[in-house]
Amino acid sequence: MLAARAKLGVRTNLRCAPSFSTLTGRSSASALPRNVVHGFGESAVRPEPDQVVKDIADYVHDFQVTSELALETARLCLIDTIGCGLEGLRFKECSRLLGPVVEGTVVPNGTKVPGTNYQLDPIRGAFNIGTMIRWLDFNDCWLAAEWGHPSDNLGAILAVADHLARQGQPLTVKDVLESMVKAHEIQGQLALLNSFNRVGLDHVVLVKVASTAVVSKLLGLTREQTIDAVSQAWVDGQSLRTYRHAPNTGSRKSWAAGDACSRAVNLALLVKKGEMGLPSVLTAKTWGFYDVLFKGKQFEFQQKYGSYIMENILFKISYPAEFHAQTAVEAAHTIHKKLKELGKTSDDIKSVRIRTQEAAIRIIDKQGPLDNFADRDHAINYMVAFPLIYGRLTTEDYTDQAAADKRIDELRAKIFCVEDKRFSEEYHAPDKRSIGNALLVTLNDGTVLDEVEVEYPRAEGTPLLIAKFKRHIAPHFDEAHQSQILKAVSDSAALSKMPVDKFTDLFVKA
Repeated sequence: MLAARAKLGVRTNLRCAPSFSTLTGRSSASALPRNVVHGFGESAVRPEPDQVVKDIADYVHDFQVTSELALETARLCLIDTIGCGLEGLRFKECSRLLGPVVEGTVVPNGTKVPGTNYQLDPIRGAFNIGTMIRWLDFNDCWLAAEWGHPSDNLGAILAVADHLARQGQPLTVKDVLESMVKAHEIQGQLALLNSFNRVGLDHVVLVKVASTAVVSKLLGLTREQTIDAVSQAWVDGQSLRTYRHAPNTGSRKSWAAGDACSRAVNLALLVKKGEMGLPSVLTAKTWGFYDVLFKGKQFEFQQKYGSYIMENILFKISYPAEFHAQTAVEAAHTIHKKLKELGKTSDDIKSVRIRTQEAAIRIIDKQGPLDNFADRDHAINYMVAFPLIYGRLTTEDYTDQAAADKRIDELRAKIFCVEDKRFSEEYHAPDKRSIGNALLVTLNDGTVLDEVEVEYPRAEGTPLLIAKFKRHIAPHFDEAHQSQILKAVSDSAALSKMPVDKFTDLFVKA
């Protein structure tokens, strides 16, 4: 009887309450003390997996990539992304984070990291490749309710594909390209209508989810296992945007995607070994992603998964700048030329007004001191001031040495942003996807220059992207090796058939 009362949560005494039957040892619910709560507990019946997660798994396993435009764009994206990674390696802040956890470790049949002699397990390999890709913010971009860089997923894709190829699996570059199309699609479609930044979450959550899904397929997981793996990605504590915003902007933003790639590979491998999933990871009341991290709101979708995102991806051809500022940087170059024609310099500028999108104001409109590289490449007034002064903007122009010129901060103080509602609306419009910026410069003598408005980055296209790639491989390889690389990546048909490990070997250093 005492045990029965303890189970009910009632404090036990030496004497039994008269409401309990001394003959049967059973109590009457109606006779329970008033301070006892009569509850039924949470149901332990496991539900069907969330539809959002099932749709991702179905897409990864069932969709056939037949779009020639998507595959050709993926080829360009592949070489551009690797080129961006090689350029990132030239900065010690990036390269010092790379390599094995234990110095000197070489993993048999491990992932080879482009531009290095590292051979790592695929988890660490994904971190290395993902980090070097993203370091300079020069790879591709997708802008919607949530922005991001879908080629970040190559860190996980190439690490796993290269490792599997070295184990003898017949994976080709086409498998990598198809995986890229699908990773782009998953990340991009989730980003179209769902703003993770508005709840303080970083967009690398989408890298983790997309990478987990596509590497699950590469690793041979079943549809059900892919569902489990993707659910693990959603429940895996998500990164905050703290490191992308003043006053805490820092270099973690440059390795956050690498971290997401490595976590994705790790989760997929755990599920391959038998780890279970969480079927209602998004929708579980109180404990699911929606209630805990998304203010109770469910994801919305604009269209079904296909190849739309890769077909419409944006490349950073001209400048290594956060994408919301790309057109502002282009306008600044135009104004620099105009100043030279007038016999003027940046010293003659009284003010610069930037008409821009709401997203740019929210994430890259910064005032006051900029403490590091990461701060500067996410500050629109720095990215505009530098080309107004020098007529250029390169990766080296974000360094401490470049930023030491006092004219930069003096000019930054004269630059201010205002939102243009049309730019904000057309930024989200599916048929436009513009990234509009307009610069209006007033000089000290009262002269107001013609406003320069640019809505889309320069569109010269493929030749400039290849030229960018050539610039990025040049510091790493001799001319003969460069020619070998360019020949291999220029033949679409031959490249698609090339074994993944042979492709990666093109970029490995002895």
